[in-house]
Amino acid sequence: MTKQQDEAKADKPSKAREIGKAILQEGWIQVKVPVPFSLRWVNSYLLPEESGYTLIDPGLRTEAALGVWTDVMQDLGIEWTDIKRVVLTHQHPDHYGLAGYVQERSGAPVYMTRKAHAYTVRLWGIKSRFSEELQALYTDHGMPAEHRSAIAENLETFVEMVTPQPSVTYFEPGSSMALGGLEWNVIDAPGHAKGQVCFYQKDRQWMICGDQVLPHITPNVSVVPGEGGDPLNDFLVSLEQLKSYEVKLAFPGHRDPFSNFEGRITELQQHHERRLDKMVAMLAEEPRTAYHMCEALFGSRLNGNAHQLRFAMSETLAHLVYLENGGRASSELVDGVYVYIAHAS
Repeated sequence: MTKQQDEAKADKPSKAREIGKAILQEGWIQVKVPVPFSLRWVNSYLLPEESGYTLIDPGLRTEAALGVWTDVMQDLGIEWTDIKRVVLTHQHPDHYGLAGYVQERSGAPVYMTRKAHAYTVRLWGIKSRFSEELQALYTDHGMPAEHRSAIAENLETFVEMVTPQPSVTYFEPGSSMALGGLEWNVIDAPGHAKGQVCFYQKDRQWMICGDQVLPHITPNVSVVPGEGGDPLNDFLVSLEQLKSYEVKLAFPGHRDPFSNFEGRITELQQHHERRLDKMVAMLAEEPRTAYHMCEALFGSRLNGNAHQLRFAMSETLAHLVYLENGGRASSELVDGVYVYIAHAS
């Protein structure tokens, strides 16, 4: 499900190891910024420049996150005004939320793609109707009203965690960008988030991969109302493209930097193949709504957790869209709700 944890509970790091900073190669600083859900932290990276730092993905705006940033900056002896640029791999709130706060204190420009910025406006702009659109989508696919209401309330809690909104400067995939004194290729990486990018440094064979390729956990791939398309297909195509890059070290948005980039991509591809096959087998046993499929796949992990239910439901829909587009399933409207059936191979 949402960035689903694959590691065993016994392998979970202690709280003391989770939050704080680590000094990486070339003087890079990995800051583990806490988030108030099961992911535990998001990675921010401080990259030394000739003057000051570039900050990649500052994290979600919470008191705990600001406390960590205060401690880290005091320890490093840097001020907010030493942040000369904020660069976002993508627009999800755990990466984007502090961008406006940092900009206000540093005066730094905030860089993200045009598509990623459009998402932030749709979700948190003054005239946002995203919550209503999401509830309408879930209604069509069989989710009970009490769960839709809980999800709407949960969505509202994120507004203050992404406020203030930054003034944005755009960059686009296919371009290049200087980061940490090195030139990086900007790679389009859709699927987890439309508008997400990865950055590749050819000489070092380093990849800043956002949430597209994560160690130990599976990036969420969701249907987003109003975006259309086939997000799981986008994700799988992107993974295959990323596989062609020689990568010695990958810097992910969650967990620690890792070296087995191609191997991890293969694991993610196999995960989705297994999930799709399982869903087809379940539909062959009996037709299901997307909500009933979601319940069957994720079970008790969703109980009372609107945040996880939203990601699980939207990811279930992404897999069903992929199966429909591939001719392995179809849907029909039954009493106002879409019901999915399997097609014989």
